[in-house]
Formats: sequence, C-alpha cells, structure tokens
Amino acid sequence: MARVLLSNVHKFFDDVVAVKDISLEIKDKEFLVLVGPSGCGKTTTLRMVAGLEEISKGEIKIGDRVVNDVPPKDRNIAMVFQSYALYPHMKVYDNMAFGLRLRGHKKKEIDDRVAEAAEILELKELLDRLPKQLSGGQRQRVALGRAIVRHPQVFLMDEPLSNLDAKLRVQMRAELKRIHAKLQTTIVYVTHDQVEAMTLGDRIAVILNGELQQVDKPIIIYETPANRFVAGFIGTPPMNFIKGKLEKSADGNVTFECSSFKLNMPPSLHENVANYIGKEVTFGIRAEDIHDAKICRWTQDIATLETKVDFRELMGSETLLYVKIGGEHLVAKMDAMNDAMSGSNFPVMLNLRKLHLFDHQNQKAII
Repeated sequence: MARVLLSNVHKFFDDVVAVKDISLEIKDKEFLVLVGPSGCGKTTTLRMVAGLEEISKGEIKIGDRVVNDVPPKDRNIAMVFQSYALYPHMKVYDNMAFGLRLRGHKKKEIDDRVAEAAEILELKELLDRLPKQLSGGQRQRVALGRAIVRHPQVFLMDEPLSNLDAKLRVQMRAELKRIHAKLQTTIVYVTHDQVEAMTLGDRIAVILNGELQQVDKPIIIYETPANRFVAGFIGTPPMNFIKGKLEKSADGNVTFECSSFKLNMPPSLHENVANYIGKEVTFGIRAEDIHDAKICRWTQDIATLETKVDFRELMGSETLLYVKIGGEHLVAKMDAMNDAMSGSNFPVMLNLRKLHLFDHQNQKAII
C-alpha cells in the first residue's frame, strides 16, 4: 500500500504531446479513476506509472521511491488489462499462481495467497476449472485474483470491464468496490465511461488532450464542474448548453439572452457575473433541473419557458423529453408517468439555483 505522486509528467511521441504537465497525488488506499474520451492520454498516464512507457519529462513516485528508471517488475505494482489474458491450458488455480511461481515463492505461501484471493473473489469453487468453462465475469475475477495474490502496493486497472455486457459491468462495479473495501489498497483505474467513474472513484481525475481538467470527489465534479468540457462529459444525459449574452437593464436586473428566449438571473448571482455584462457566455443546466411547469410549485429563482416536444425516450424509471424553443434544444428528465407527446406544447420550469455559466472564450466555469 502506498501513495502515487506524479509531478509535472509529460509524454511526447515525436511531435505529438500525449500527456502534458500532469501533477497528481493519488493517496494511500484511495480508489482514483482517470476518465476521459478515447485518445485523451489516460492509458498512457497509467502505463507510465506501470513503467510500460518511458516518461519524457517529470517525476513519478510510488511510496517514497522515485520510479522513473525502475523496471516494471521492480515497482511492486500489479496491472489488470482490458483483456483477461488468461492461459487457456491452465486451470484457475494455476493462472493465479503462475506469477508467484516465477518469482520463486514456496508452495505453502502460494497456496495461502491463492486461497486468500479466491475467498475475496468468491472463486473457491472454480479453482479446478479451465478459463473456457468460465463466464466473462468469472474470467475477469480470475484476472483480478492473479493481481491480488502478488500483494502489490498499487493496483493499476486499464478498462477492465469494457469487454463485459451491460449487466455484468454493473455487477463487477459492485465487486470492485467490495474488493477495494476488503483489500484497503491503492487503485488507479482508467475508463472512458463516466458512469463507471462516478460509481467507483473516491476521486475522479478528468483528462482531455493530455491535460488534467479537474480532480475531485464525484459529487463535487458533477455539481461544480471546472469547465464546459467537464460539465458535458460527466453526467447522463449530458448537460444542456445554450450560447447567449448577459445584459443589465436600467432597473439593475441581469438577464441571459439568446436567440430564442430571455431569462432573469437570480439576484444572488449578480455579483458573480458582474464582469461578464455585455459579453458572450454559455448557459448550462442539467436535465434533472428542468421540470414540468404544470405541476412544479416553485416560486423563487425559476424561469418558465414555452417549449414544444420533439420526441421522448422512456427509460423505465424516468422519461427523457427532448424539447425545443425556437432554435434551441433541451433535454429534460421527467417522471416515468409523463405522457407528453411529440409535437405537443410543453411549458418547462428551469431551476436557476442549479444553473451554470461558462466563459465563451476559455470555457472555464463562471458559476
């Protein structure tokens, strides 16, 4: 068990900057998730921690040791990949024990470690089976077991659930949280799936184009995104965005105006946006903060808009309504019983206490 410290880490592939000046502390026993779109540099960052990619610039520490020039086998880490990479001719026990045998551990110690990992992963009844006799979820647990038996300081996981179907992924997410609670060790986990990141991570590090965008607890990133990219990437469905301008009237009211509507900003926010009067901004609001105006009874910090339903998606426990007002489109999350039909008029109420504003130029959050 150990913390991992990245200090001003860069990775260049010829003229391509894959990772740019990442500084990040992963605390001892923490489950930290690196998340971002494909090609953002998250896997390259993980591979540099593992020693599978050389660092172009900067420093990486595992525990108190600088590991820039330490080979992967001597870093006391264990990696779990997207593919299970199990030996098809070896039984589950032998797959889990193989690495320990190579390192010269005695049979008694190997038996004890495999038994311990099998207990944690609920694999005790499967130790005599071949990989082809296992389900996808069971194979992934064997791959995890092969890492656990090594008793590493740090687990590095590169999209380990991406080959599983949707139901198994949900089950394995719960398994990983349970395993982490039992092992109490440091885990660095890479995924492009923001739902996985939100449900698994003690903290999330959002990466775009090789640069860290925000690092914090999932709920803080969700509620107070640092910029428009984070706001749109984290959350399902993505946050609604509308480009417009802030204006101030003679009576002191501040309004957001776009091509299709105008709304008054809550007085409590006037001071926060004072420097943006007359400037272009991006207005953001999440789907769950848009309500059916016919049944919503709020009276403060709200805005009512007359929209028309484009289409609807019934999700089981909720309904997503895709509505439009003029040339602007919004997604609203409604109760499953909502029966608004395509083409119908549908007044919505925006909870302006939950609004977000972003600088139109640099995309950083204003509020």
